[in-house]
Amino acid sequence: MKVRRWVFLGLWVLSLAAITCFGGAVSYGFFFGMSLLPAVSLGYIAWVYFRFKIYQEIGNRTMVCGRPESYFFILKNEDIFAYSGVSIRLFSDFSYVEELPGDTEYELLPGEQHTFETRLVCRYRGEYEVGVKEVVVTDFLRLFRISYSNPGTIKALVSPRIIPLTELKSLEDFQAVLKREAFSETEADVVVRDYVEGDSLKQIHWKATAREGKLKVRTRTGEEKQGITIFCDMARYSRDRREYLPLENRMLEVLLALAFFFAGRDMSFWVCYGQNGPVRRGVQGMRGFGDFYREVDRVEFGEEEDCLGTLEQLFNGGSFWDSKAVFLIFHEMDEGRMDVVRRLSAAGLPVVVYAVTDKSQEAYIRQGSERSRIVQVPVEAELEGVL
Repeated sequence: MKVRRWVFLGLWVLSLAAITCFGGAVSYGFFFGMSLLPAVSLGYIAWVYFRFKIYQEIGNRTMVCGRPESYFFILKNEDIFAYSGVSIRLFSDFSYVEELPGDTEYELLPGEQHTFETRLVCRYRGEYEVGVKEVVVTDFLRLFRISYSNPGTIKALVSPRIIPLTELKSLEDFQAVLKREAFSETEADVVVRDYVEGDSLKQIHWKATAREGKLKVRTRTGEEKQGITIFCDMARYSRDRREYLPLENRMLEVLLALAFFFAGRDMSFWVCYGQNGPVRRGVQGMRGFGDFYREVDRVEFGEEEDCLGTLEQLFNGGSFWDSKAVFLIFHEMDEGRMDVVRRLSAAGLPVVVYAVTDKSQEAYIRQGSERSRIVQVPVEAELEGVL
């Protein structure tokens, strides 16, 4: 386009030189023609700006991250003359359209339309604009080009996805600790049952075995600790949507992946987070997971949320002390959060921390112990194999 402008400028200078040196009808006609062409080009662009039509729609404006949704848009010429040099730009920060050639210019004859049927995928949870973002118009001579925002944008309301996990690698180091806790934190009785393969030899009740002539093992009754507690930080750490949307989406994906993992094994657990004050919600296996998912979909991250303040209120309310294990989902570690981990570990609780960040957390990871482990979760990485 720059070359064309320089060529046009050179021709205009020649036309000016012609009327200066030679005069005559031909020279003046050439000069006025070269002078009017830019005005005609700009007039064409202005006409297209006001008259060009785009129609677009998605199959469902309520979407789920990573799940393709049907999407179509129509470029239509409703005028009596042709449009040339029309192209579009799509929103690409938080969503993308499958199988659509980029930077393609379209020519539309009078009454002609181009229809594109494809699929749209949203990357992150939240509400934002998708589809056609801008229209780019180039004149016939390719001297000028303007872009303007599409006045008919559409918004999608995107829910977080549920990532099923086959295993939790972060729990591997705690298996022995959890088994030992499960054994030691119940009040043993002398009720016995028949020995089955896999029972610990330490649990054999020798007097009952001698009395009945077959192996008998002690059974354990009594109150065990009440399962698992998951805490998720709901503070917003940036005002730039390109920074906070991916981060918050990944933190909710970690929360839902853990919840779905435990619910799928019919385990009861508690979830805690801040919403202008501490929230503590119990989930009873898969029966309660659907309601829990809808609740998580509605939570809001806020700049005023105080993660450590919420944790302190939960400590004072005794929300963690009846748990077998605690899972903490933070944006990143600092000394205040590390003190929380030490406090829980000192109380005898196994603690797993998921730090959702791309910044190195190696200094804190090295501070892990038998009862605490810190796992770094990259913002854009897949969760399978990380958690």
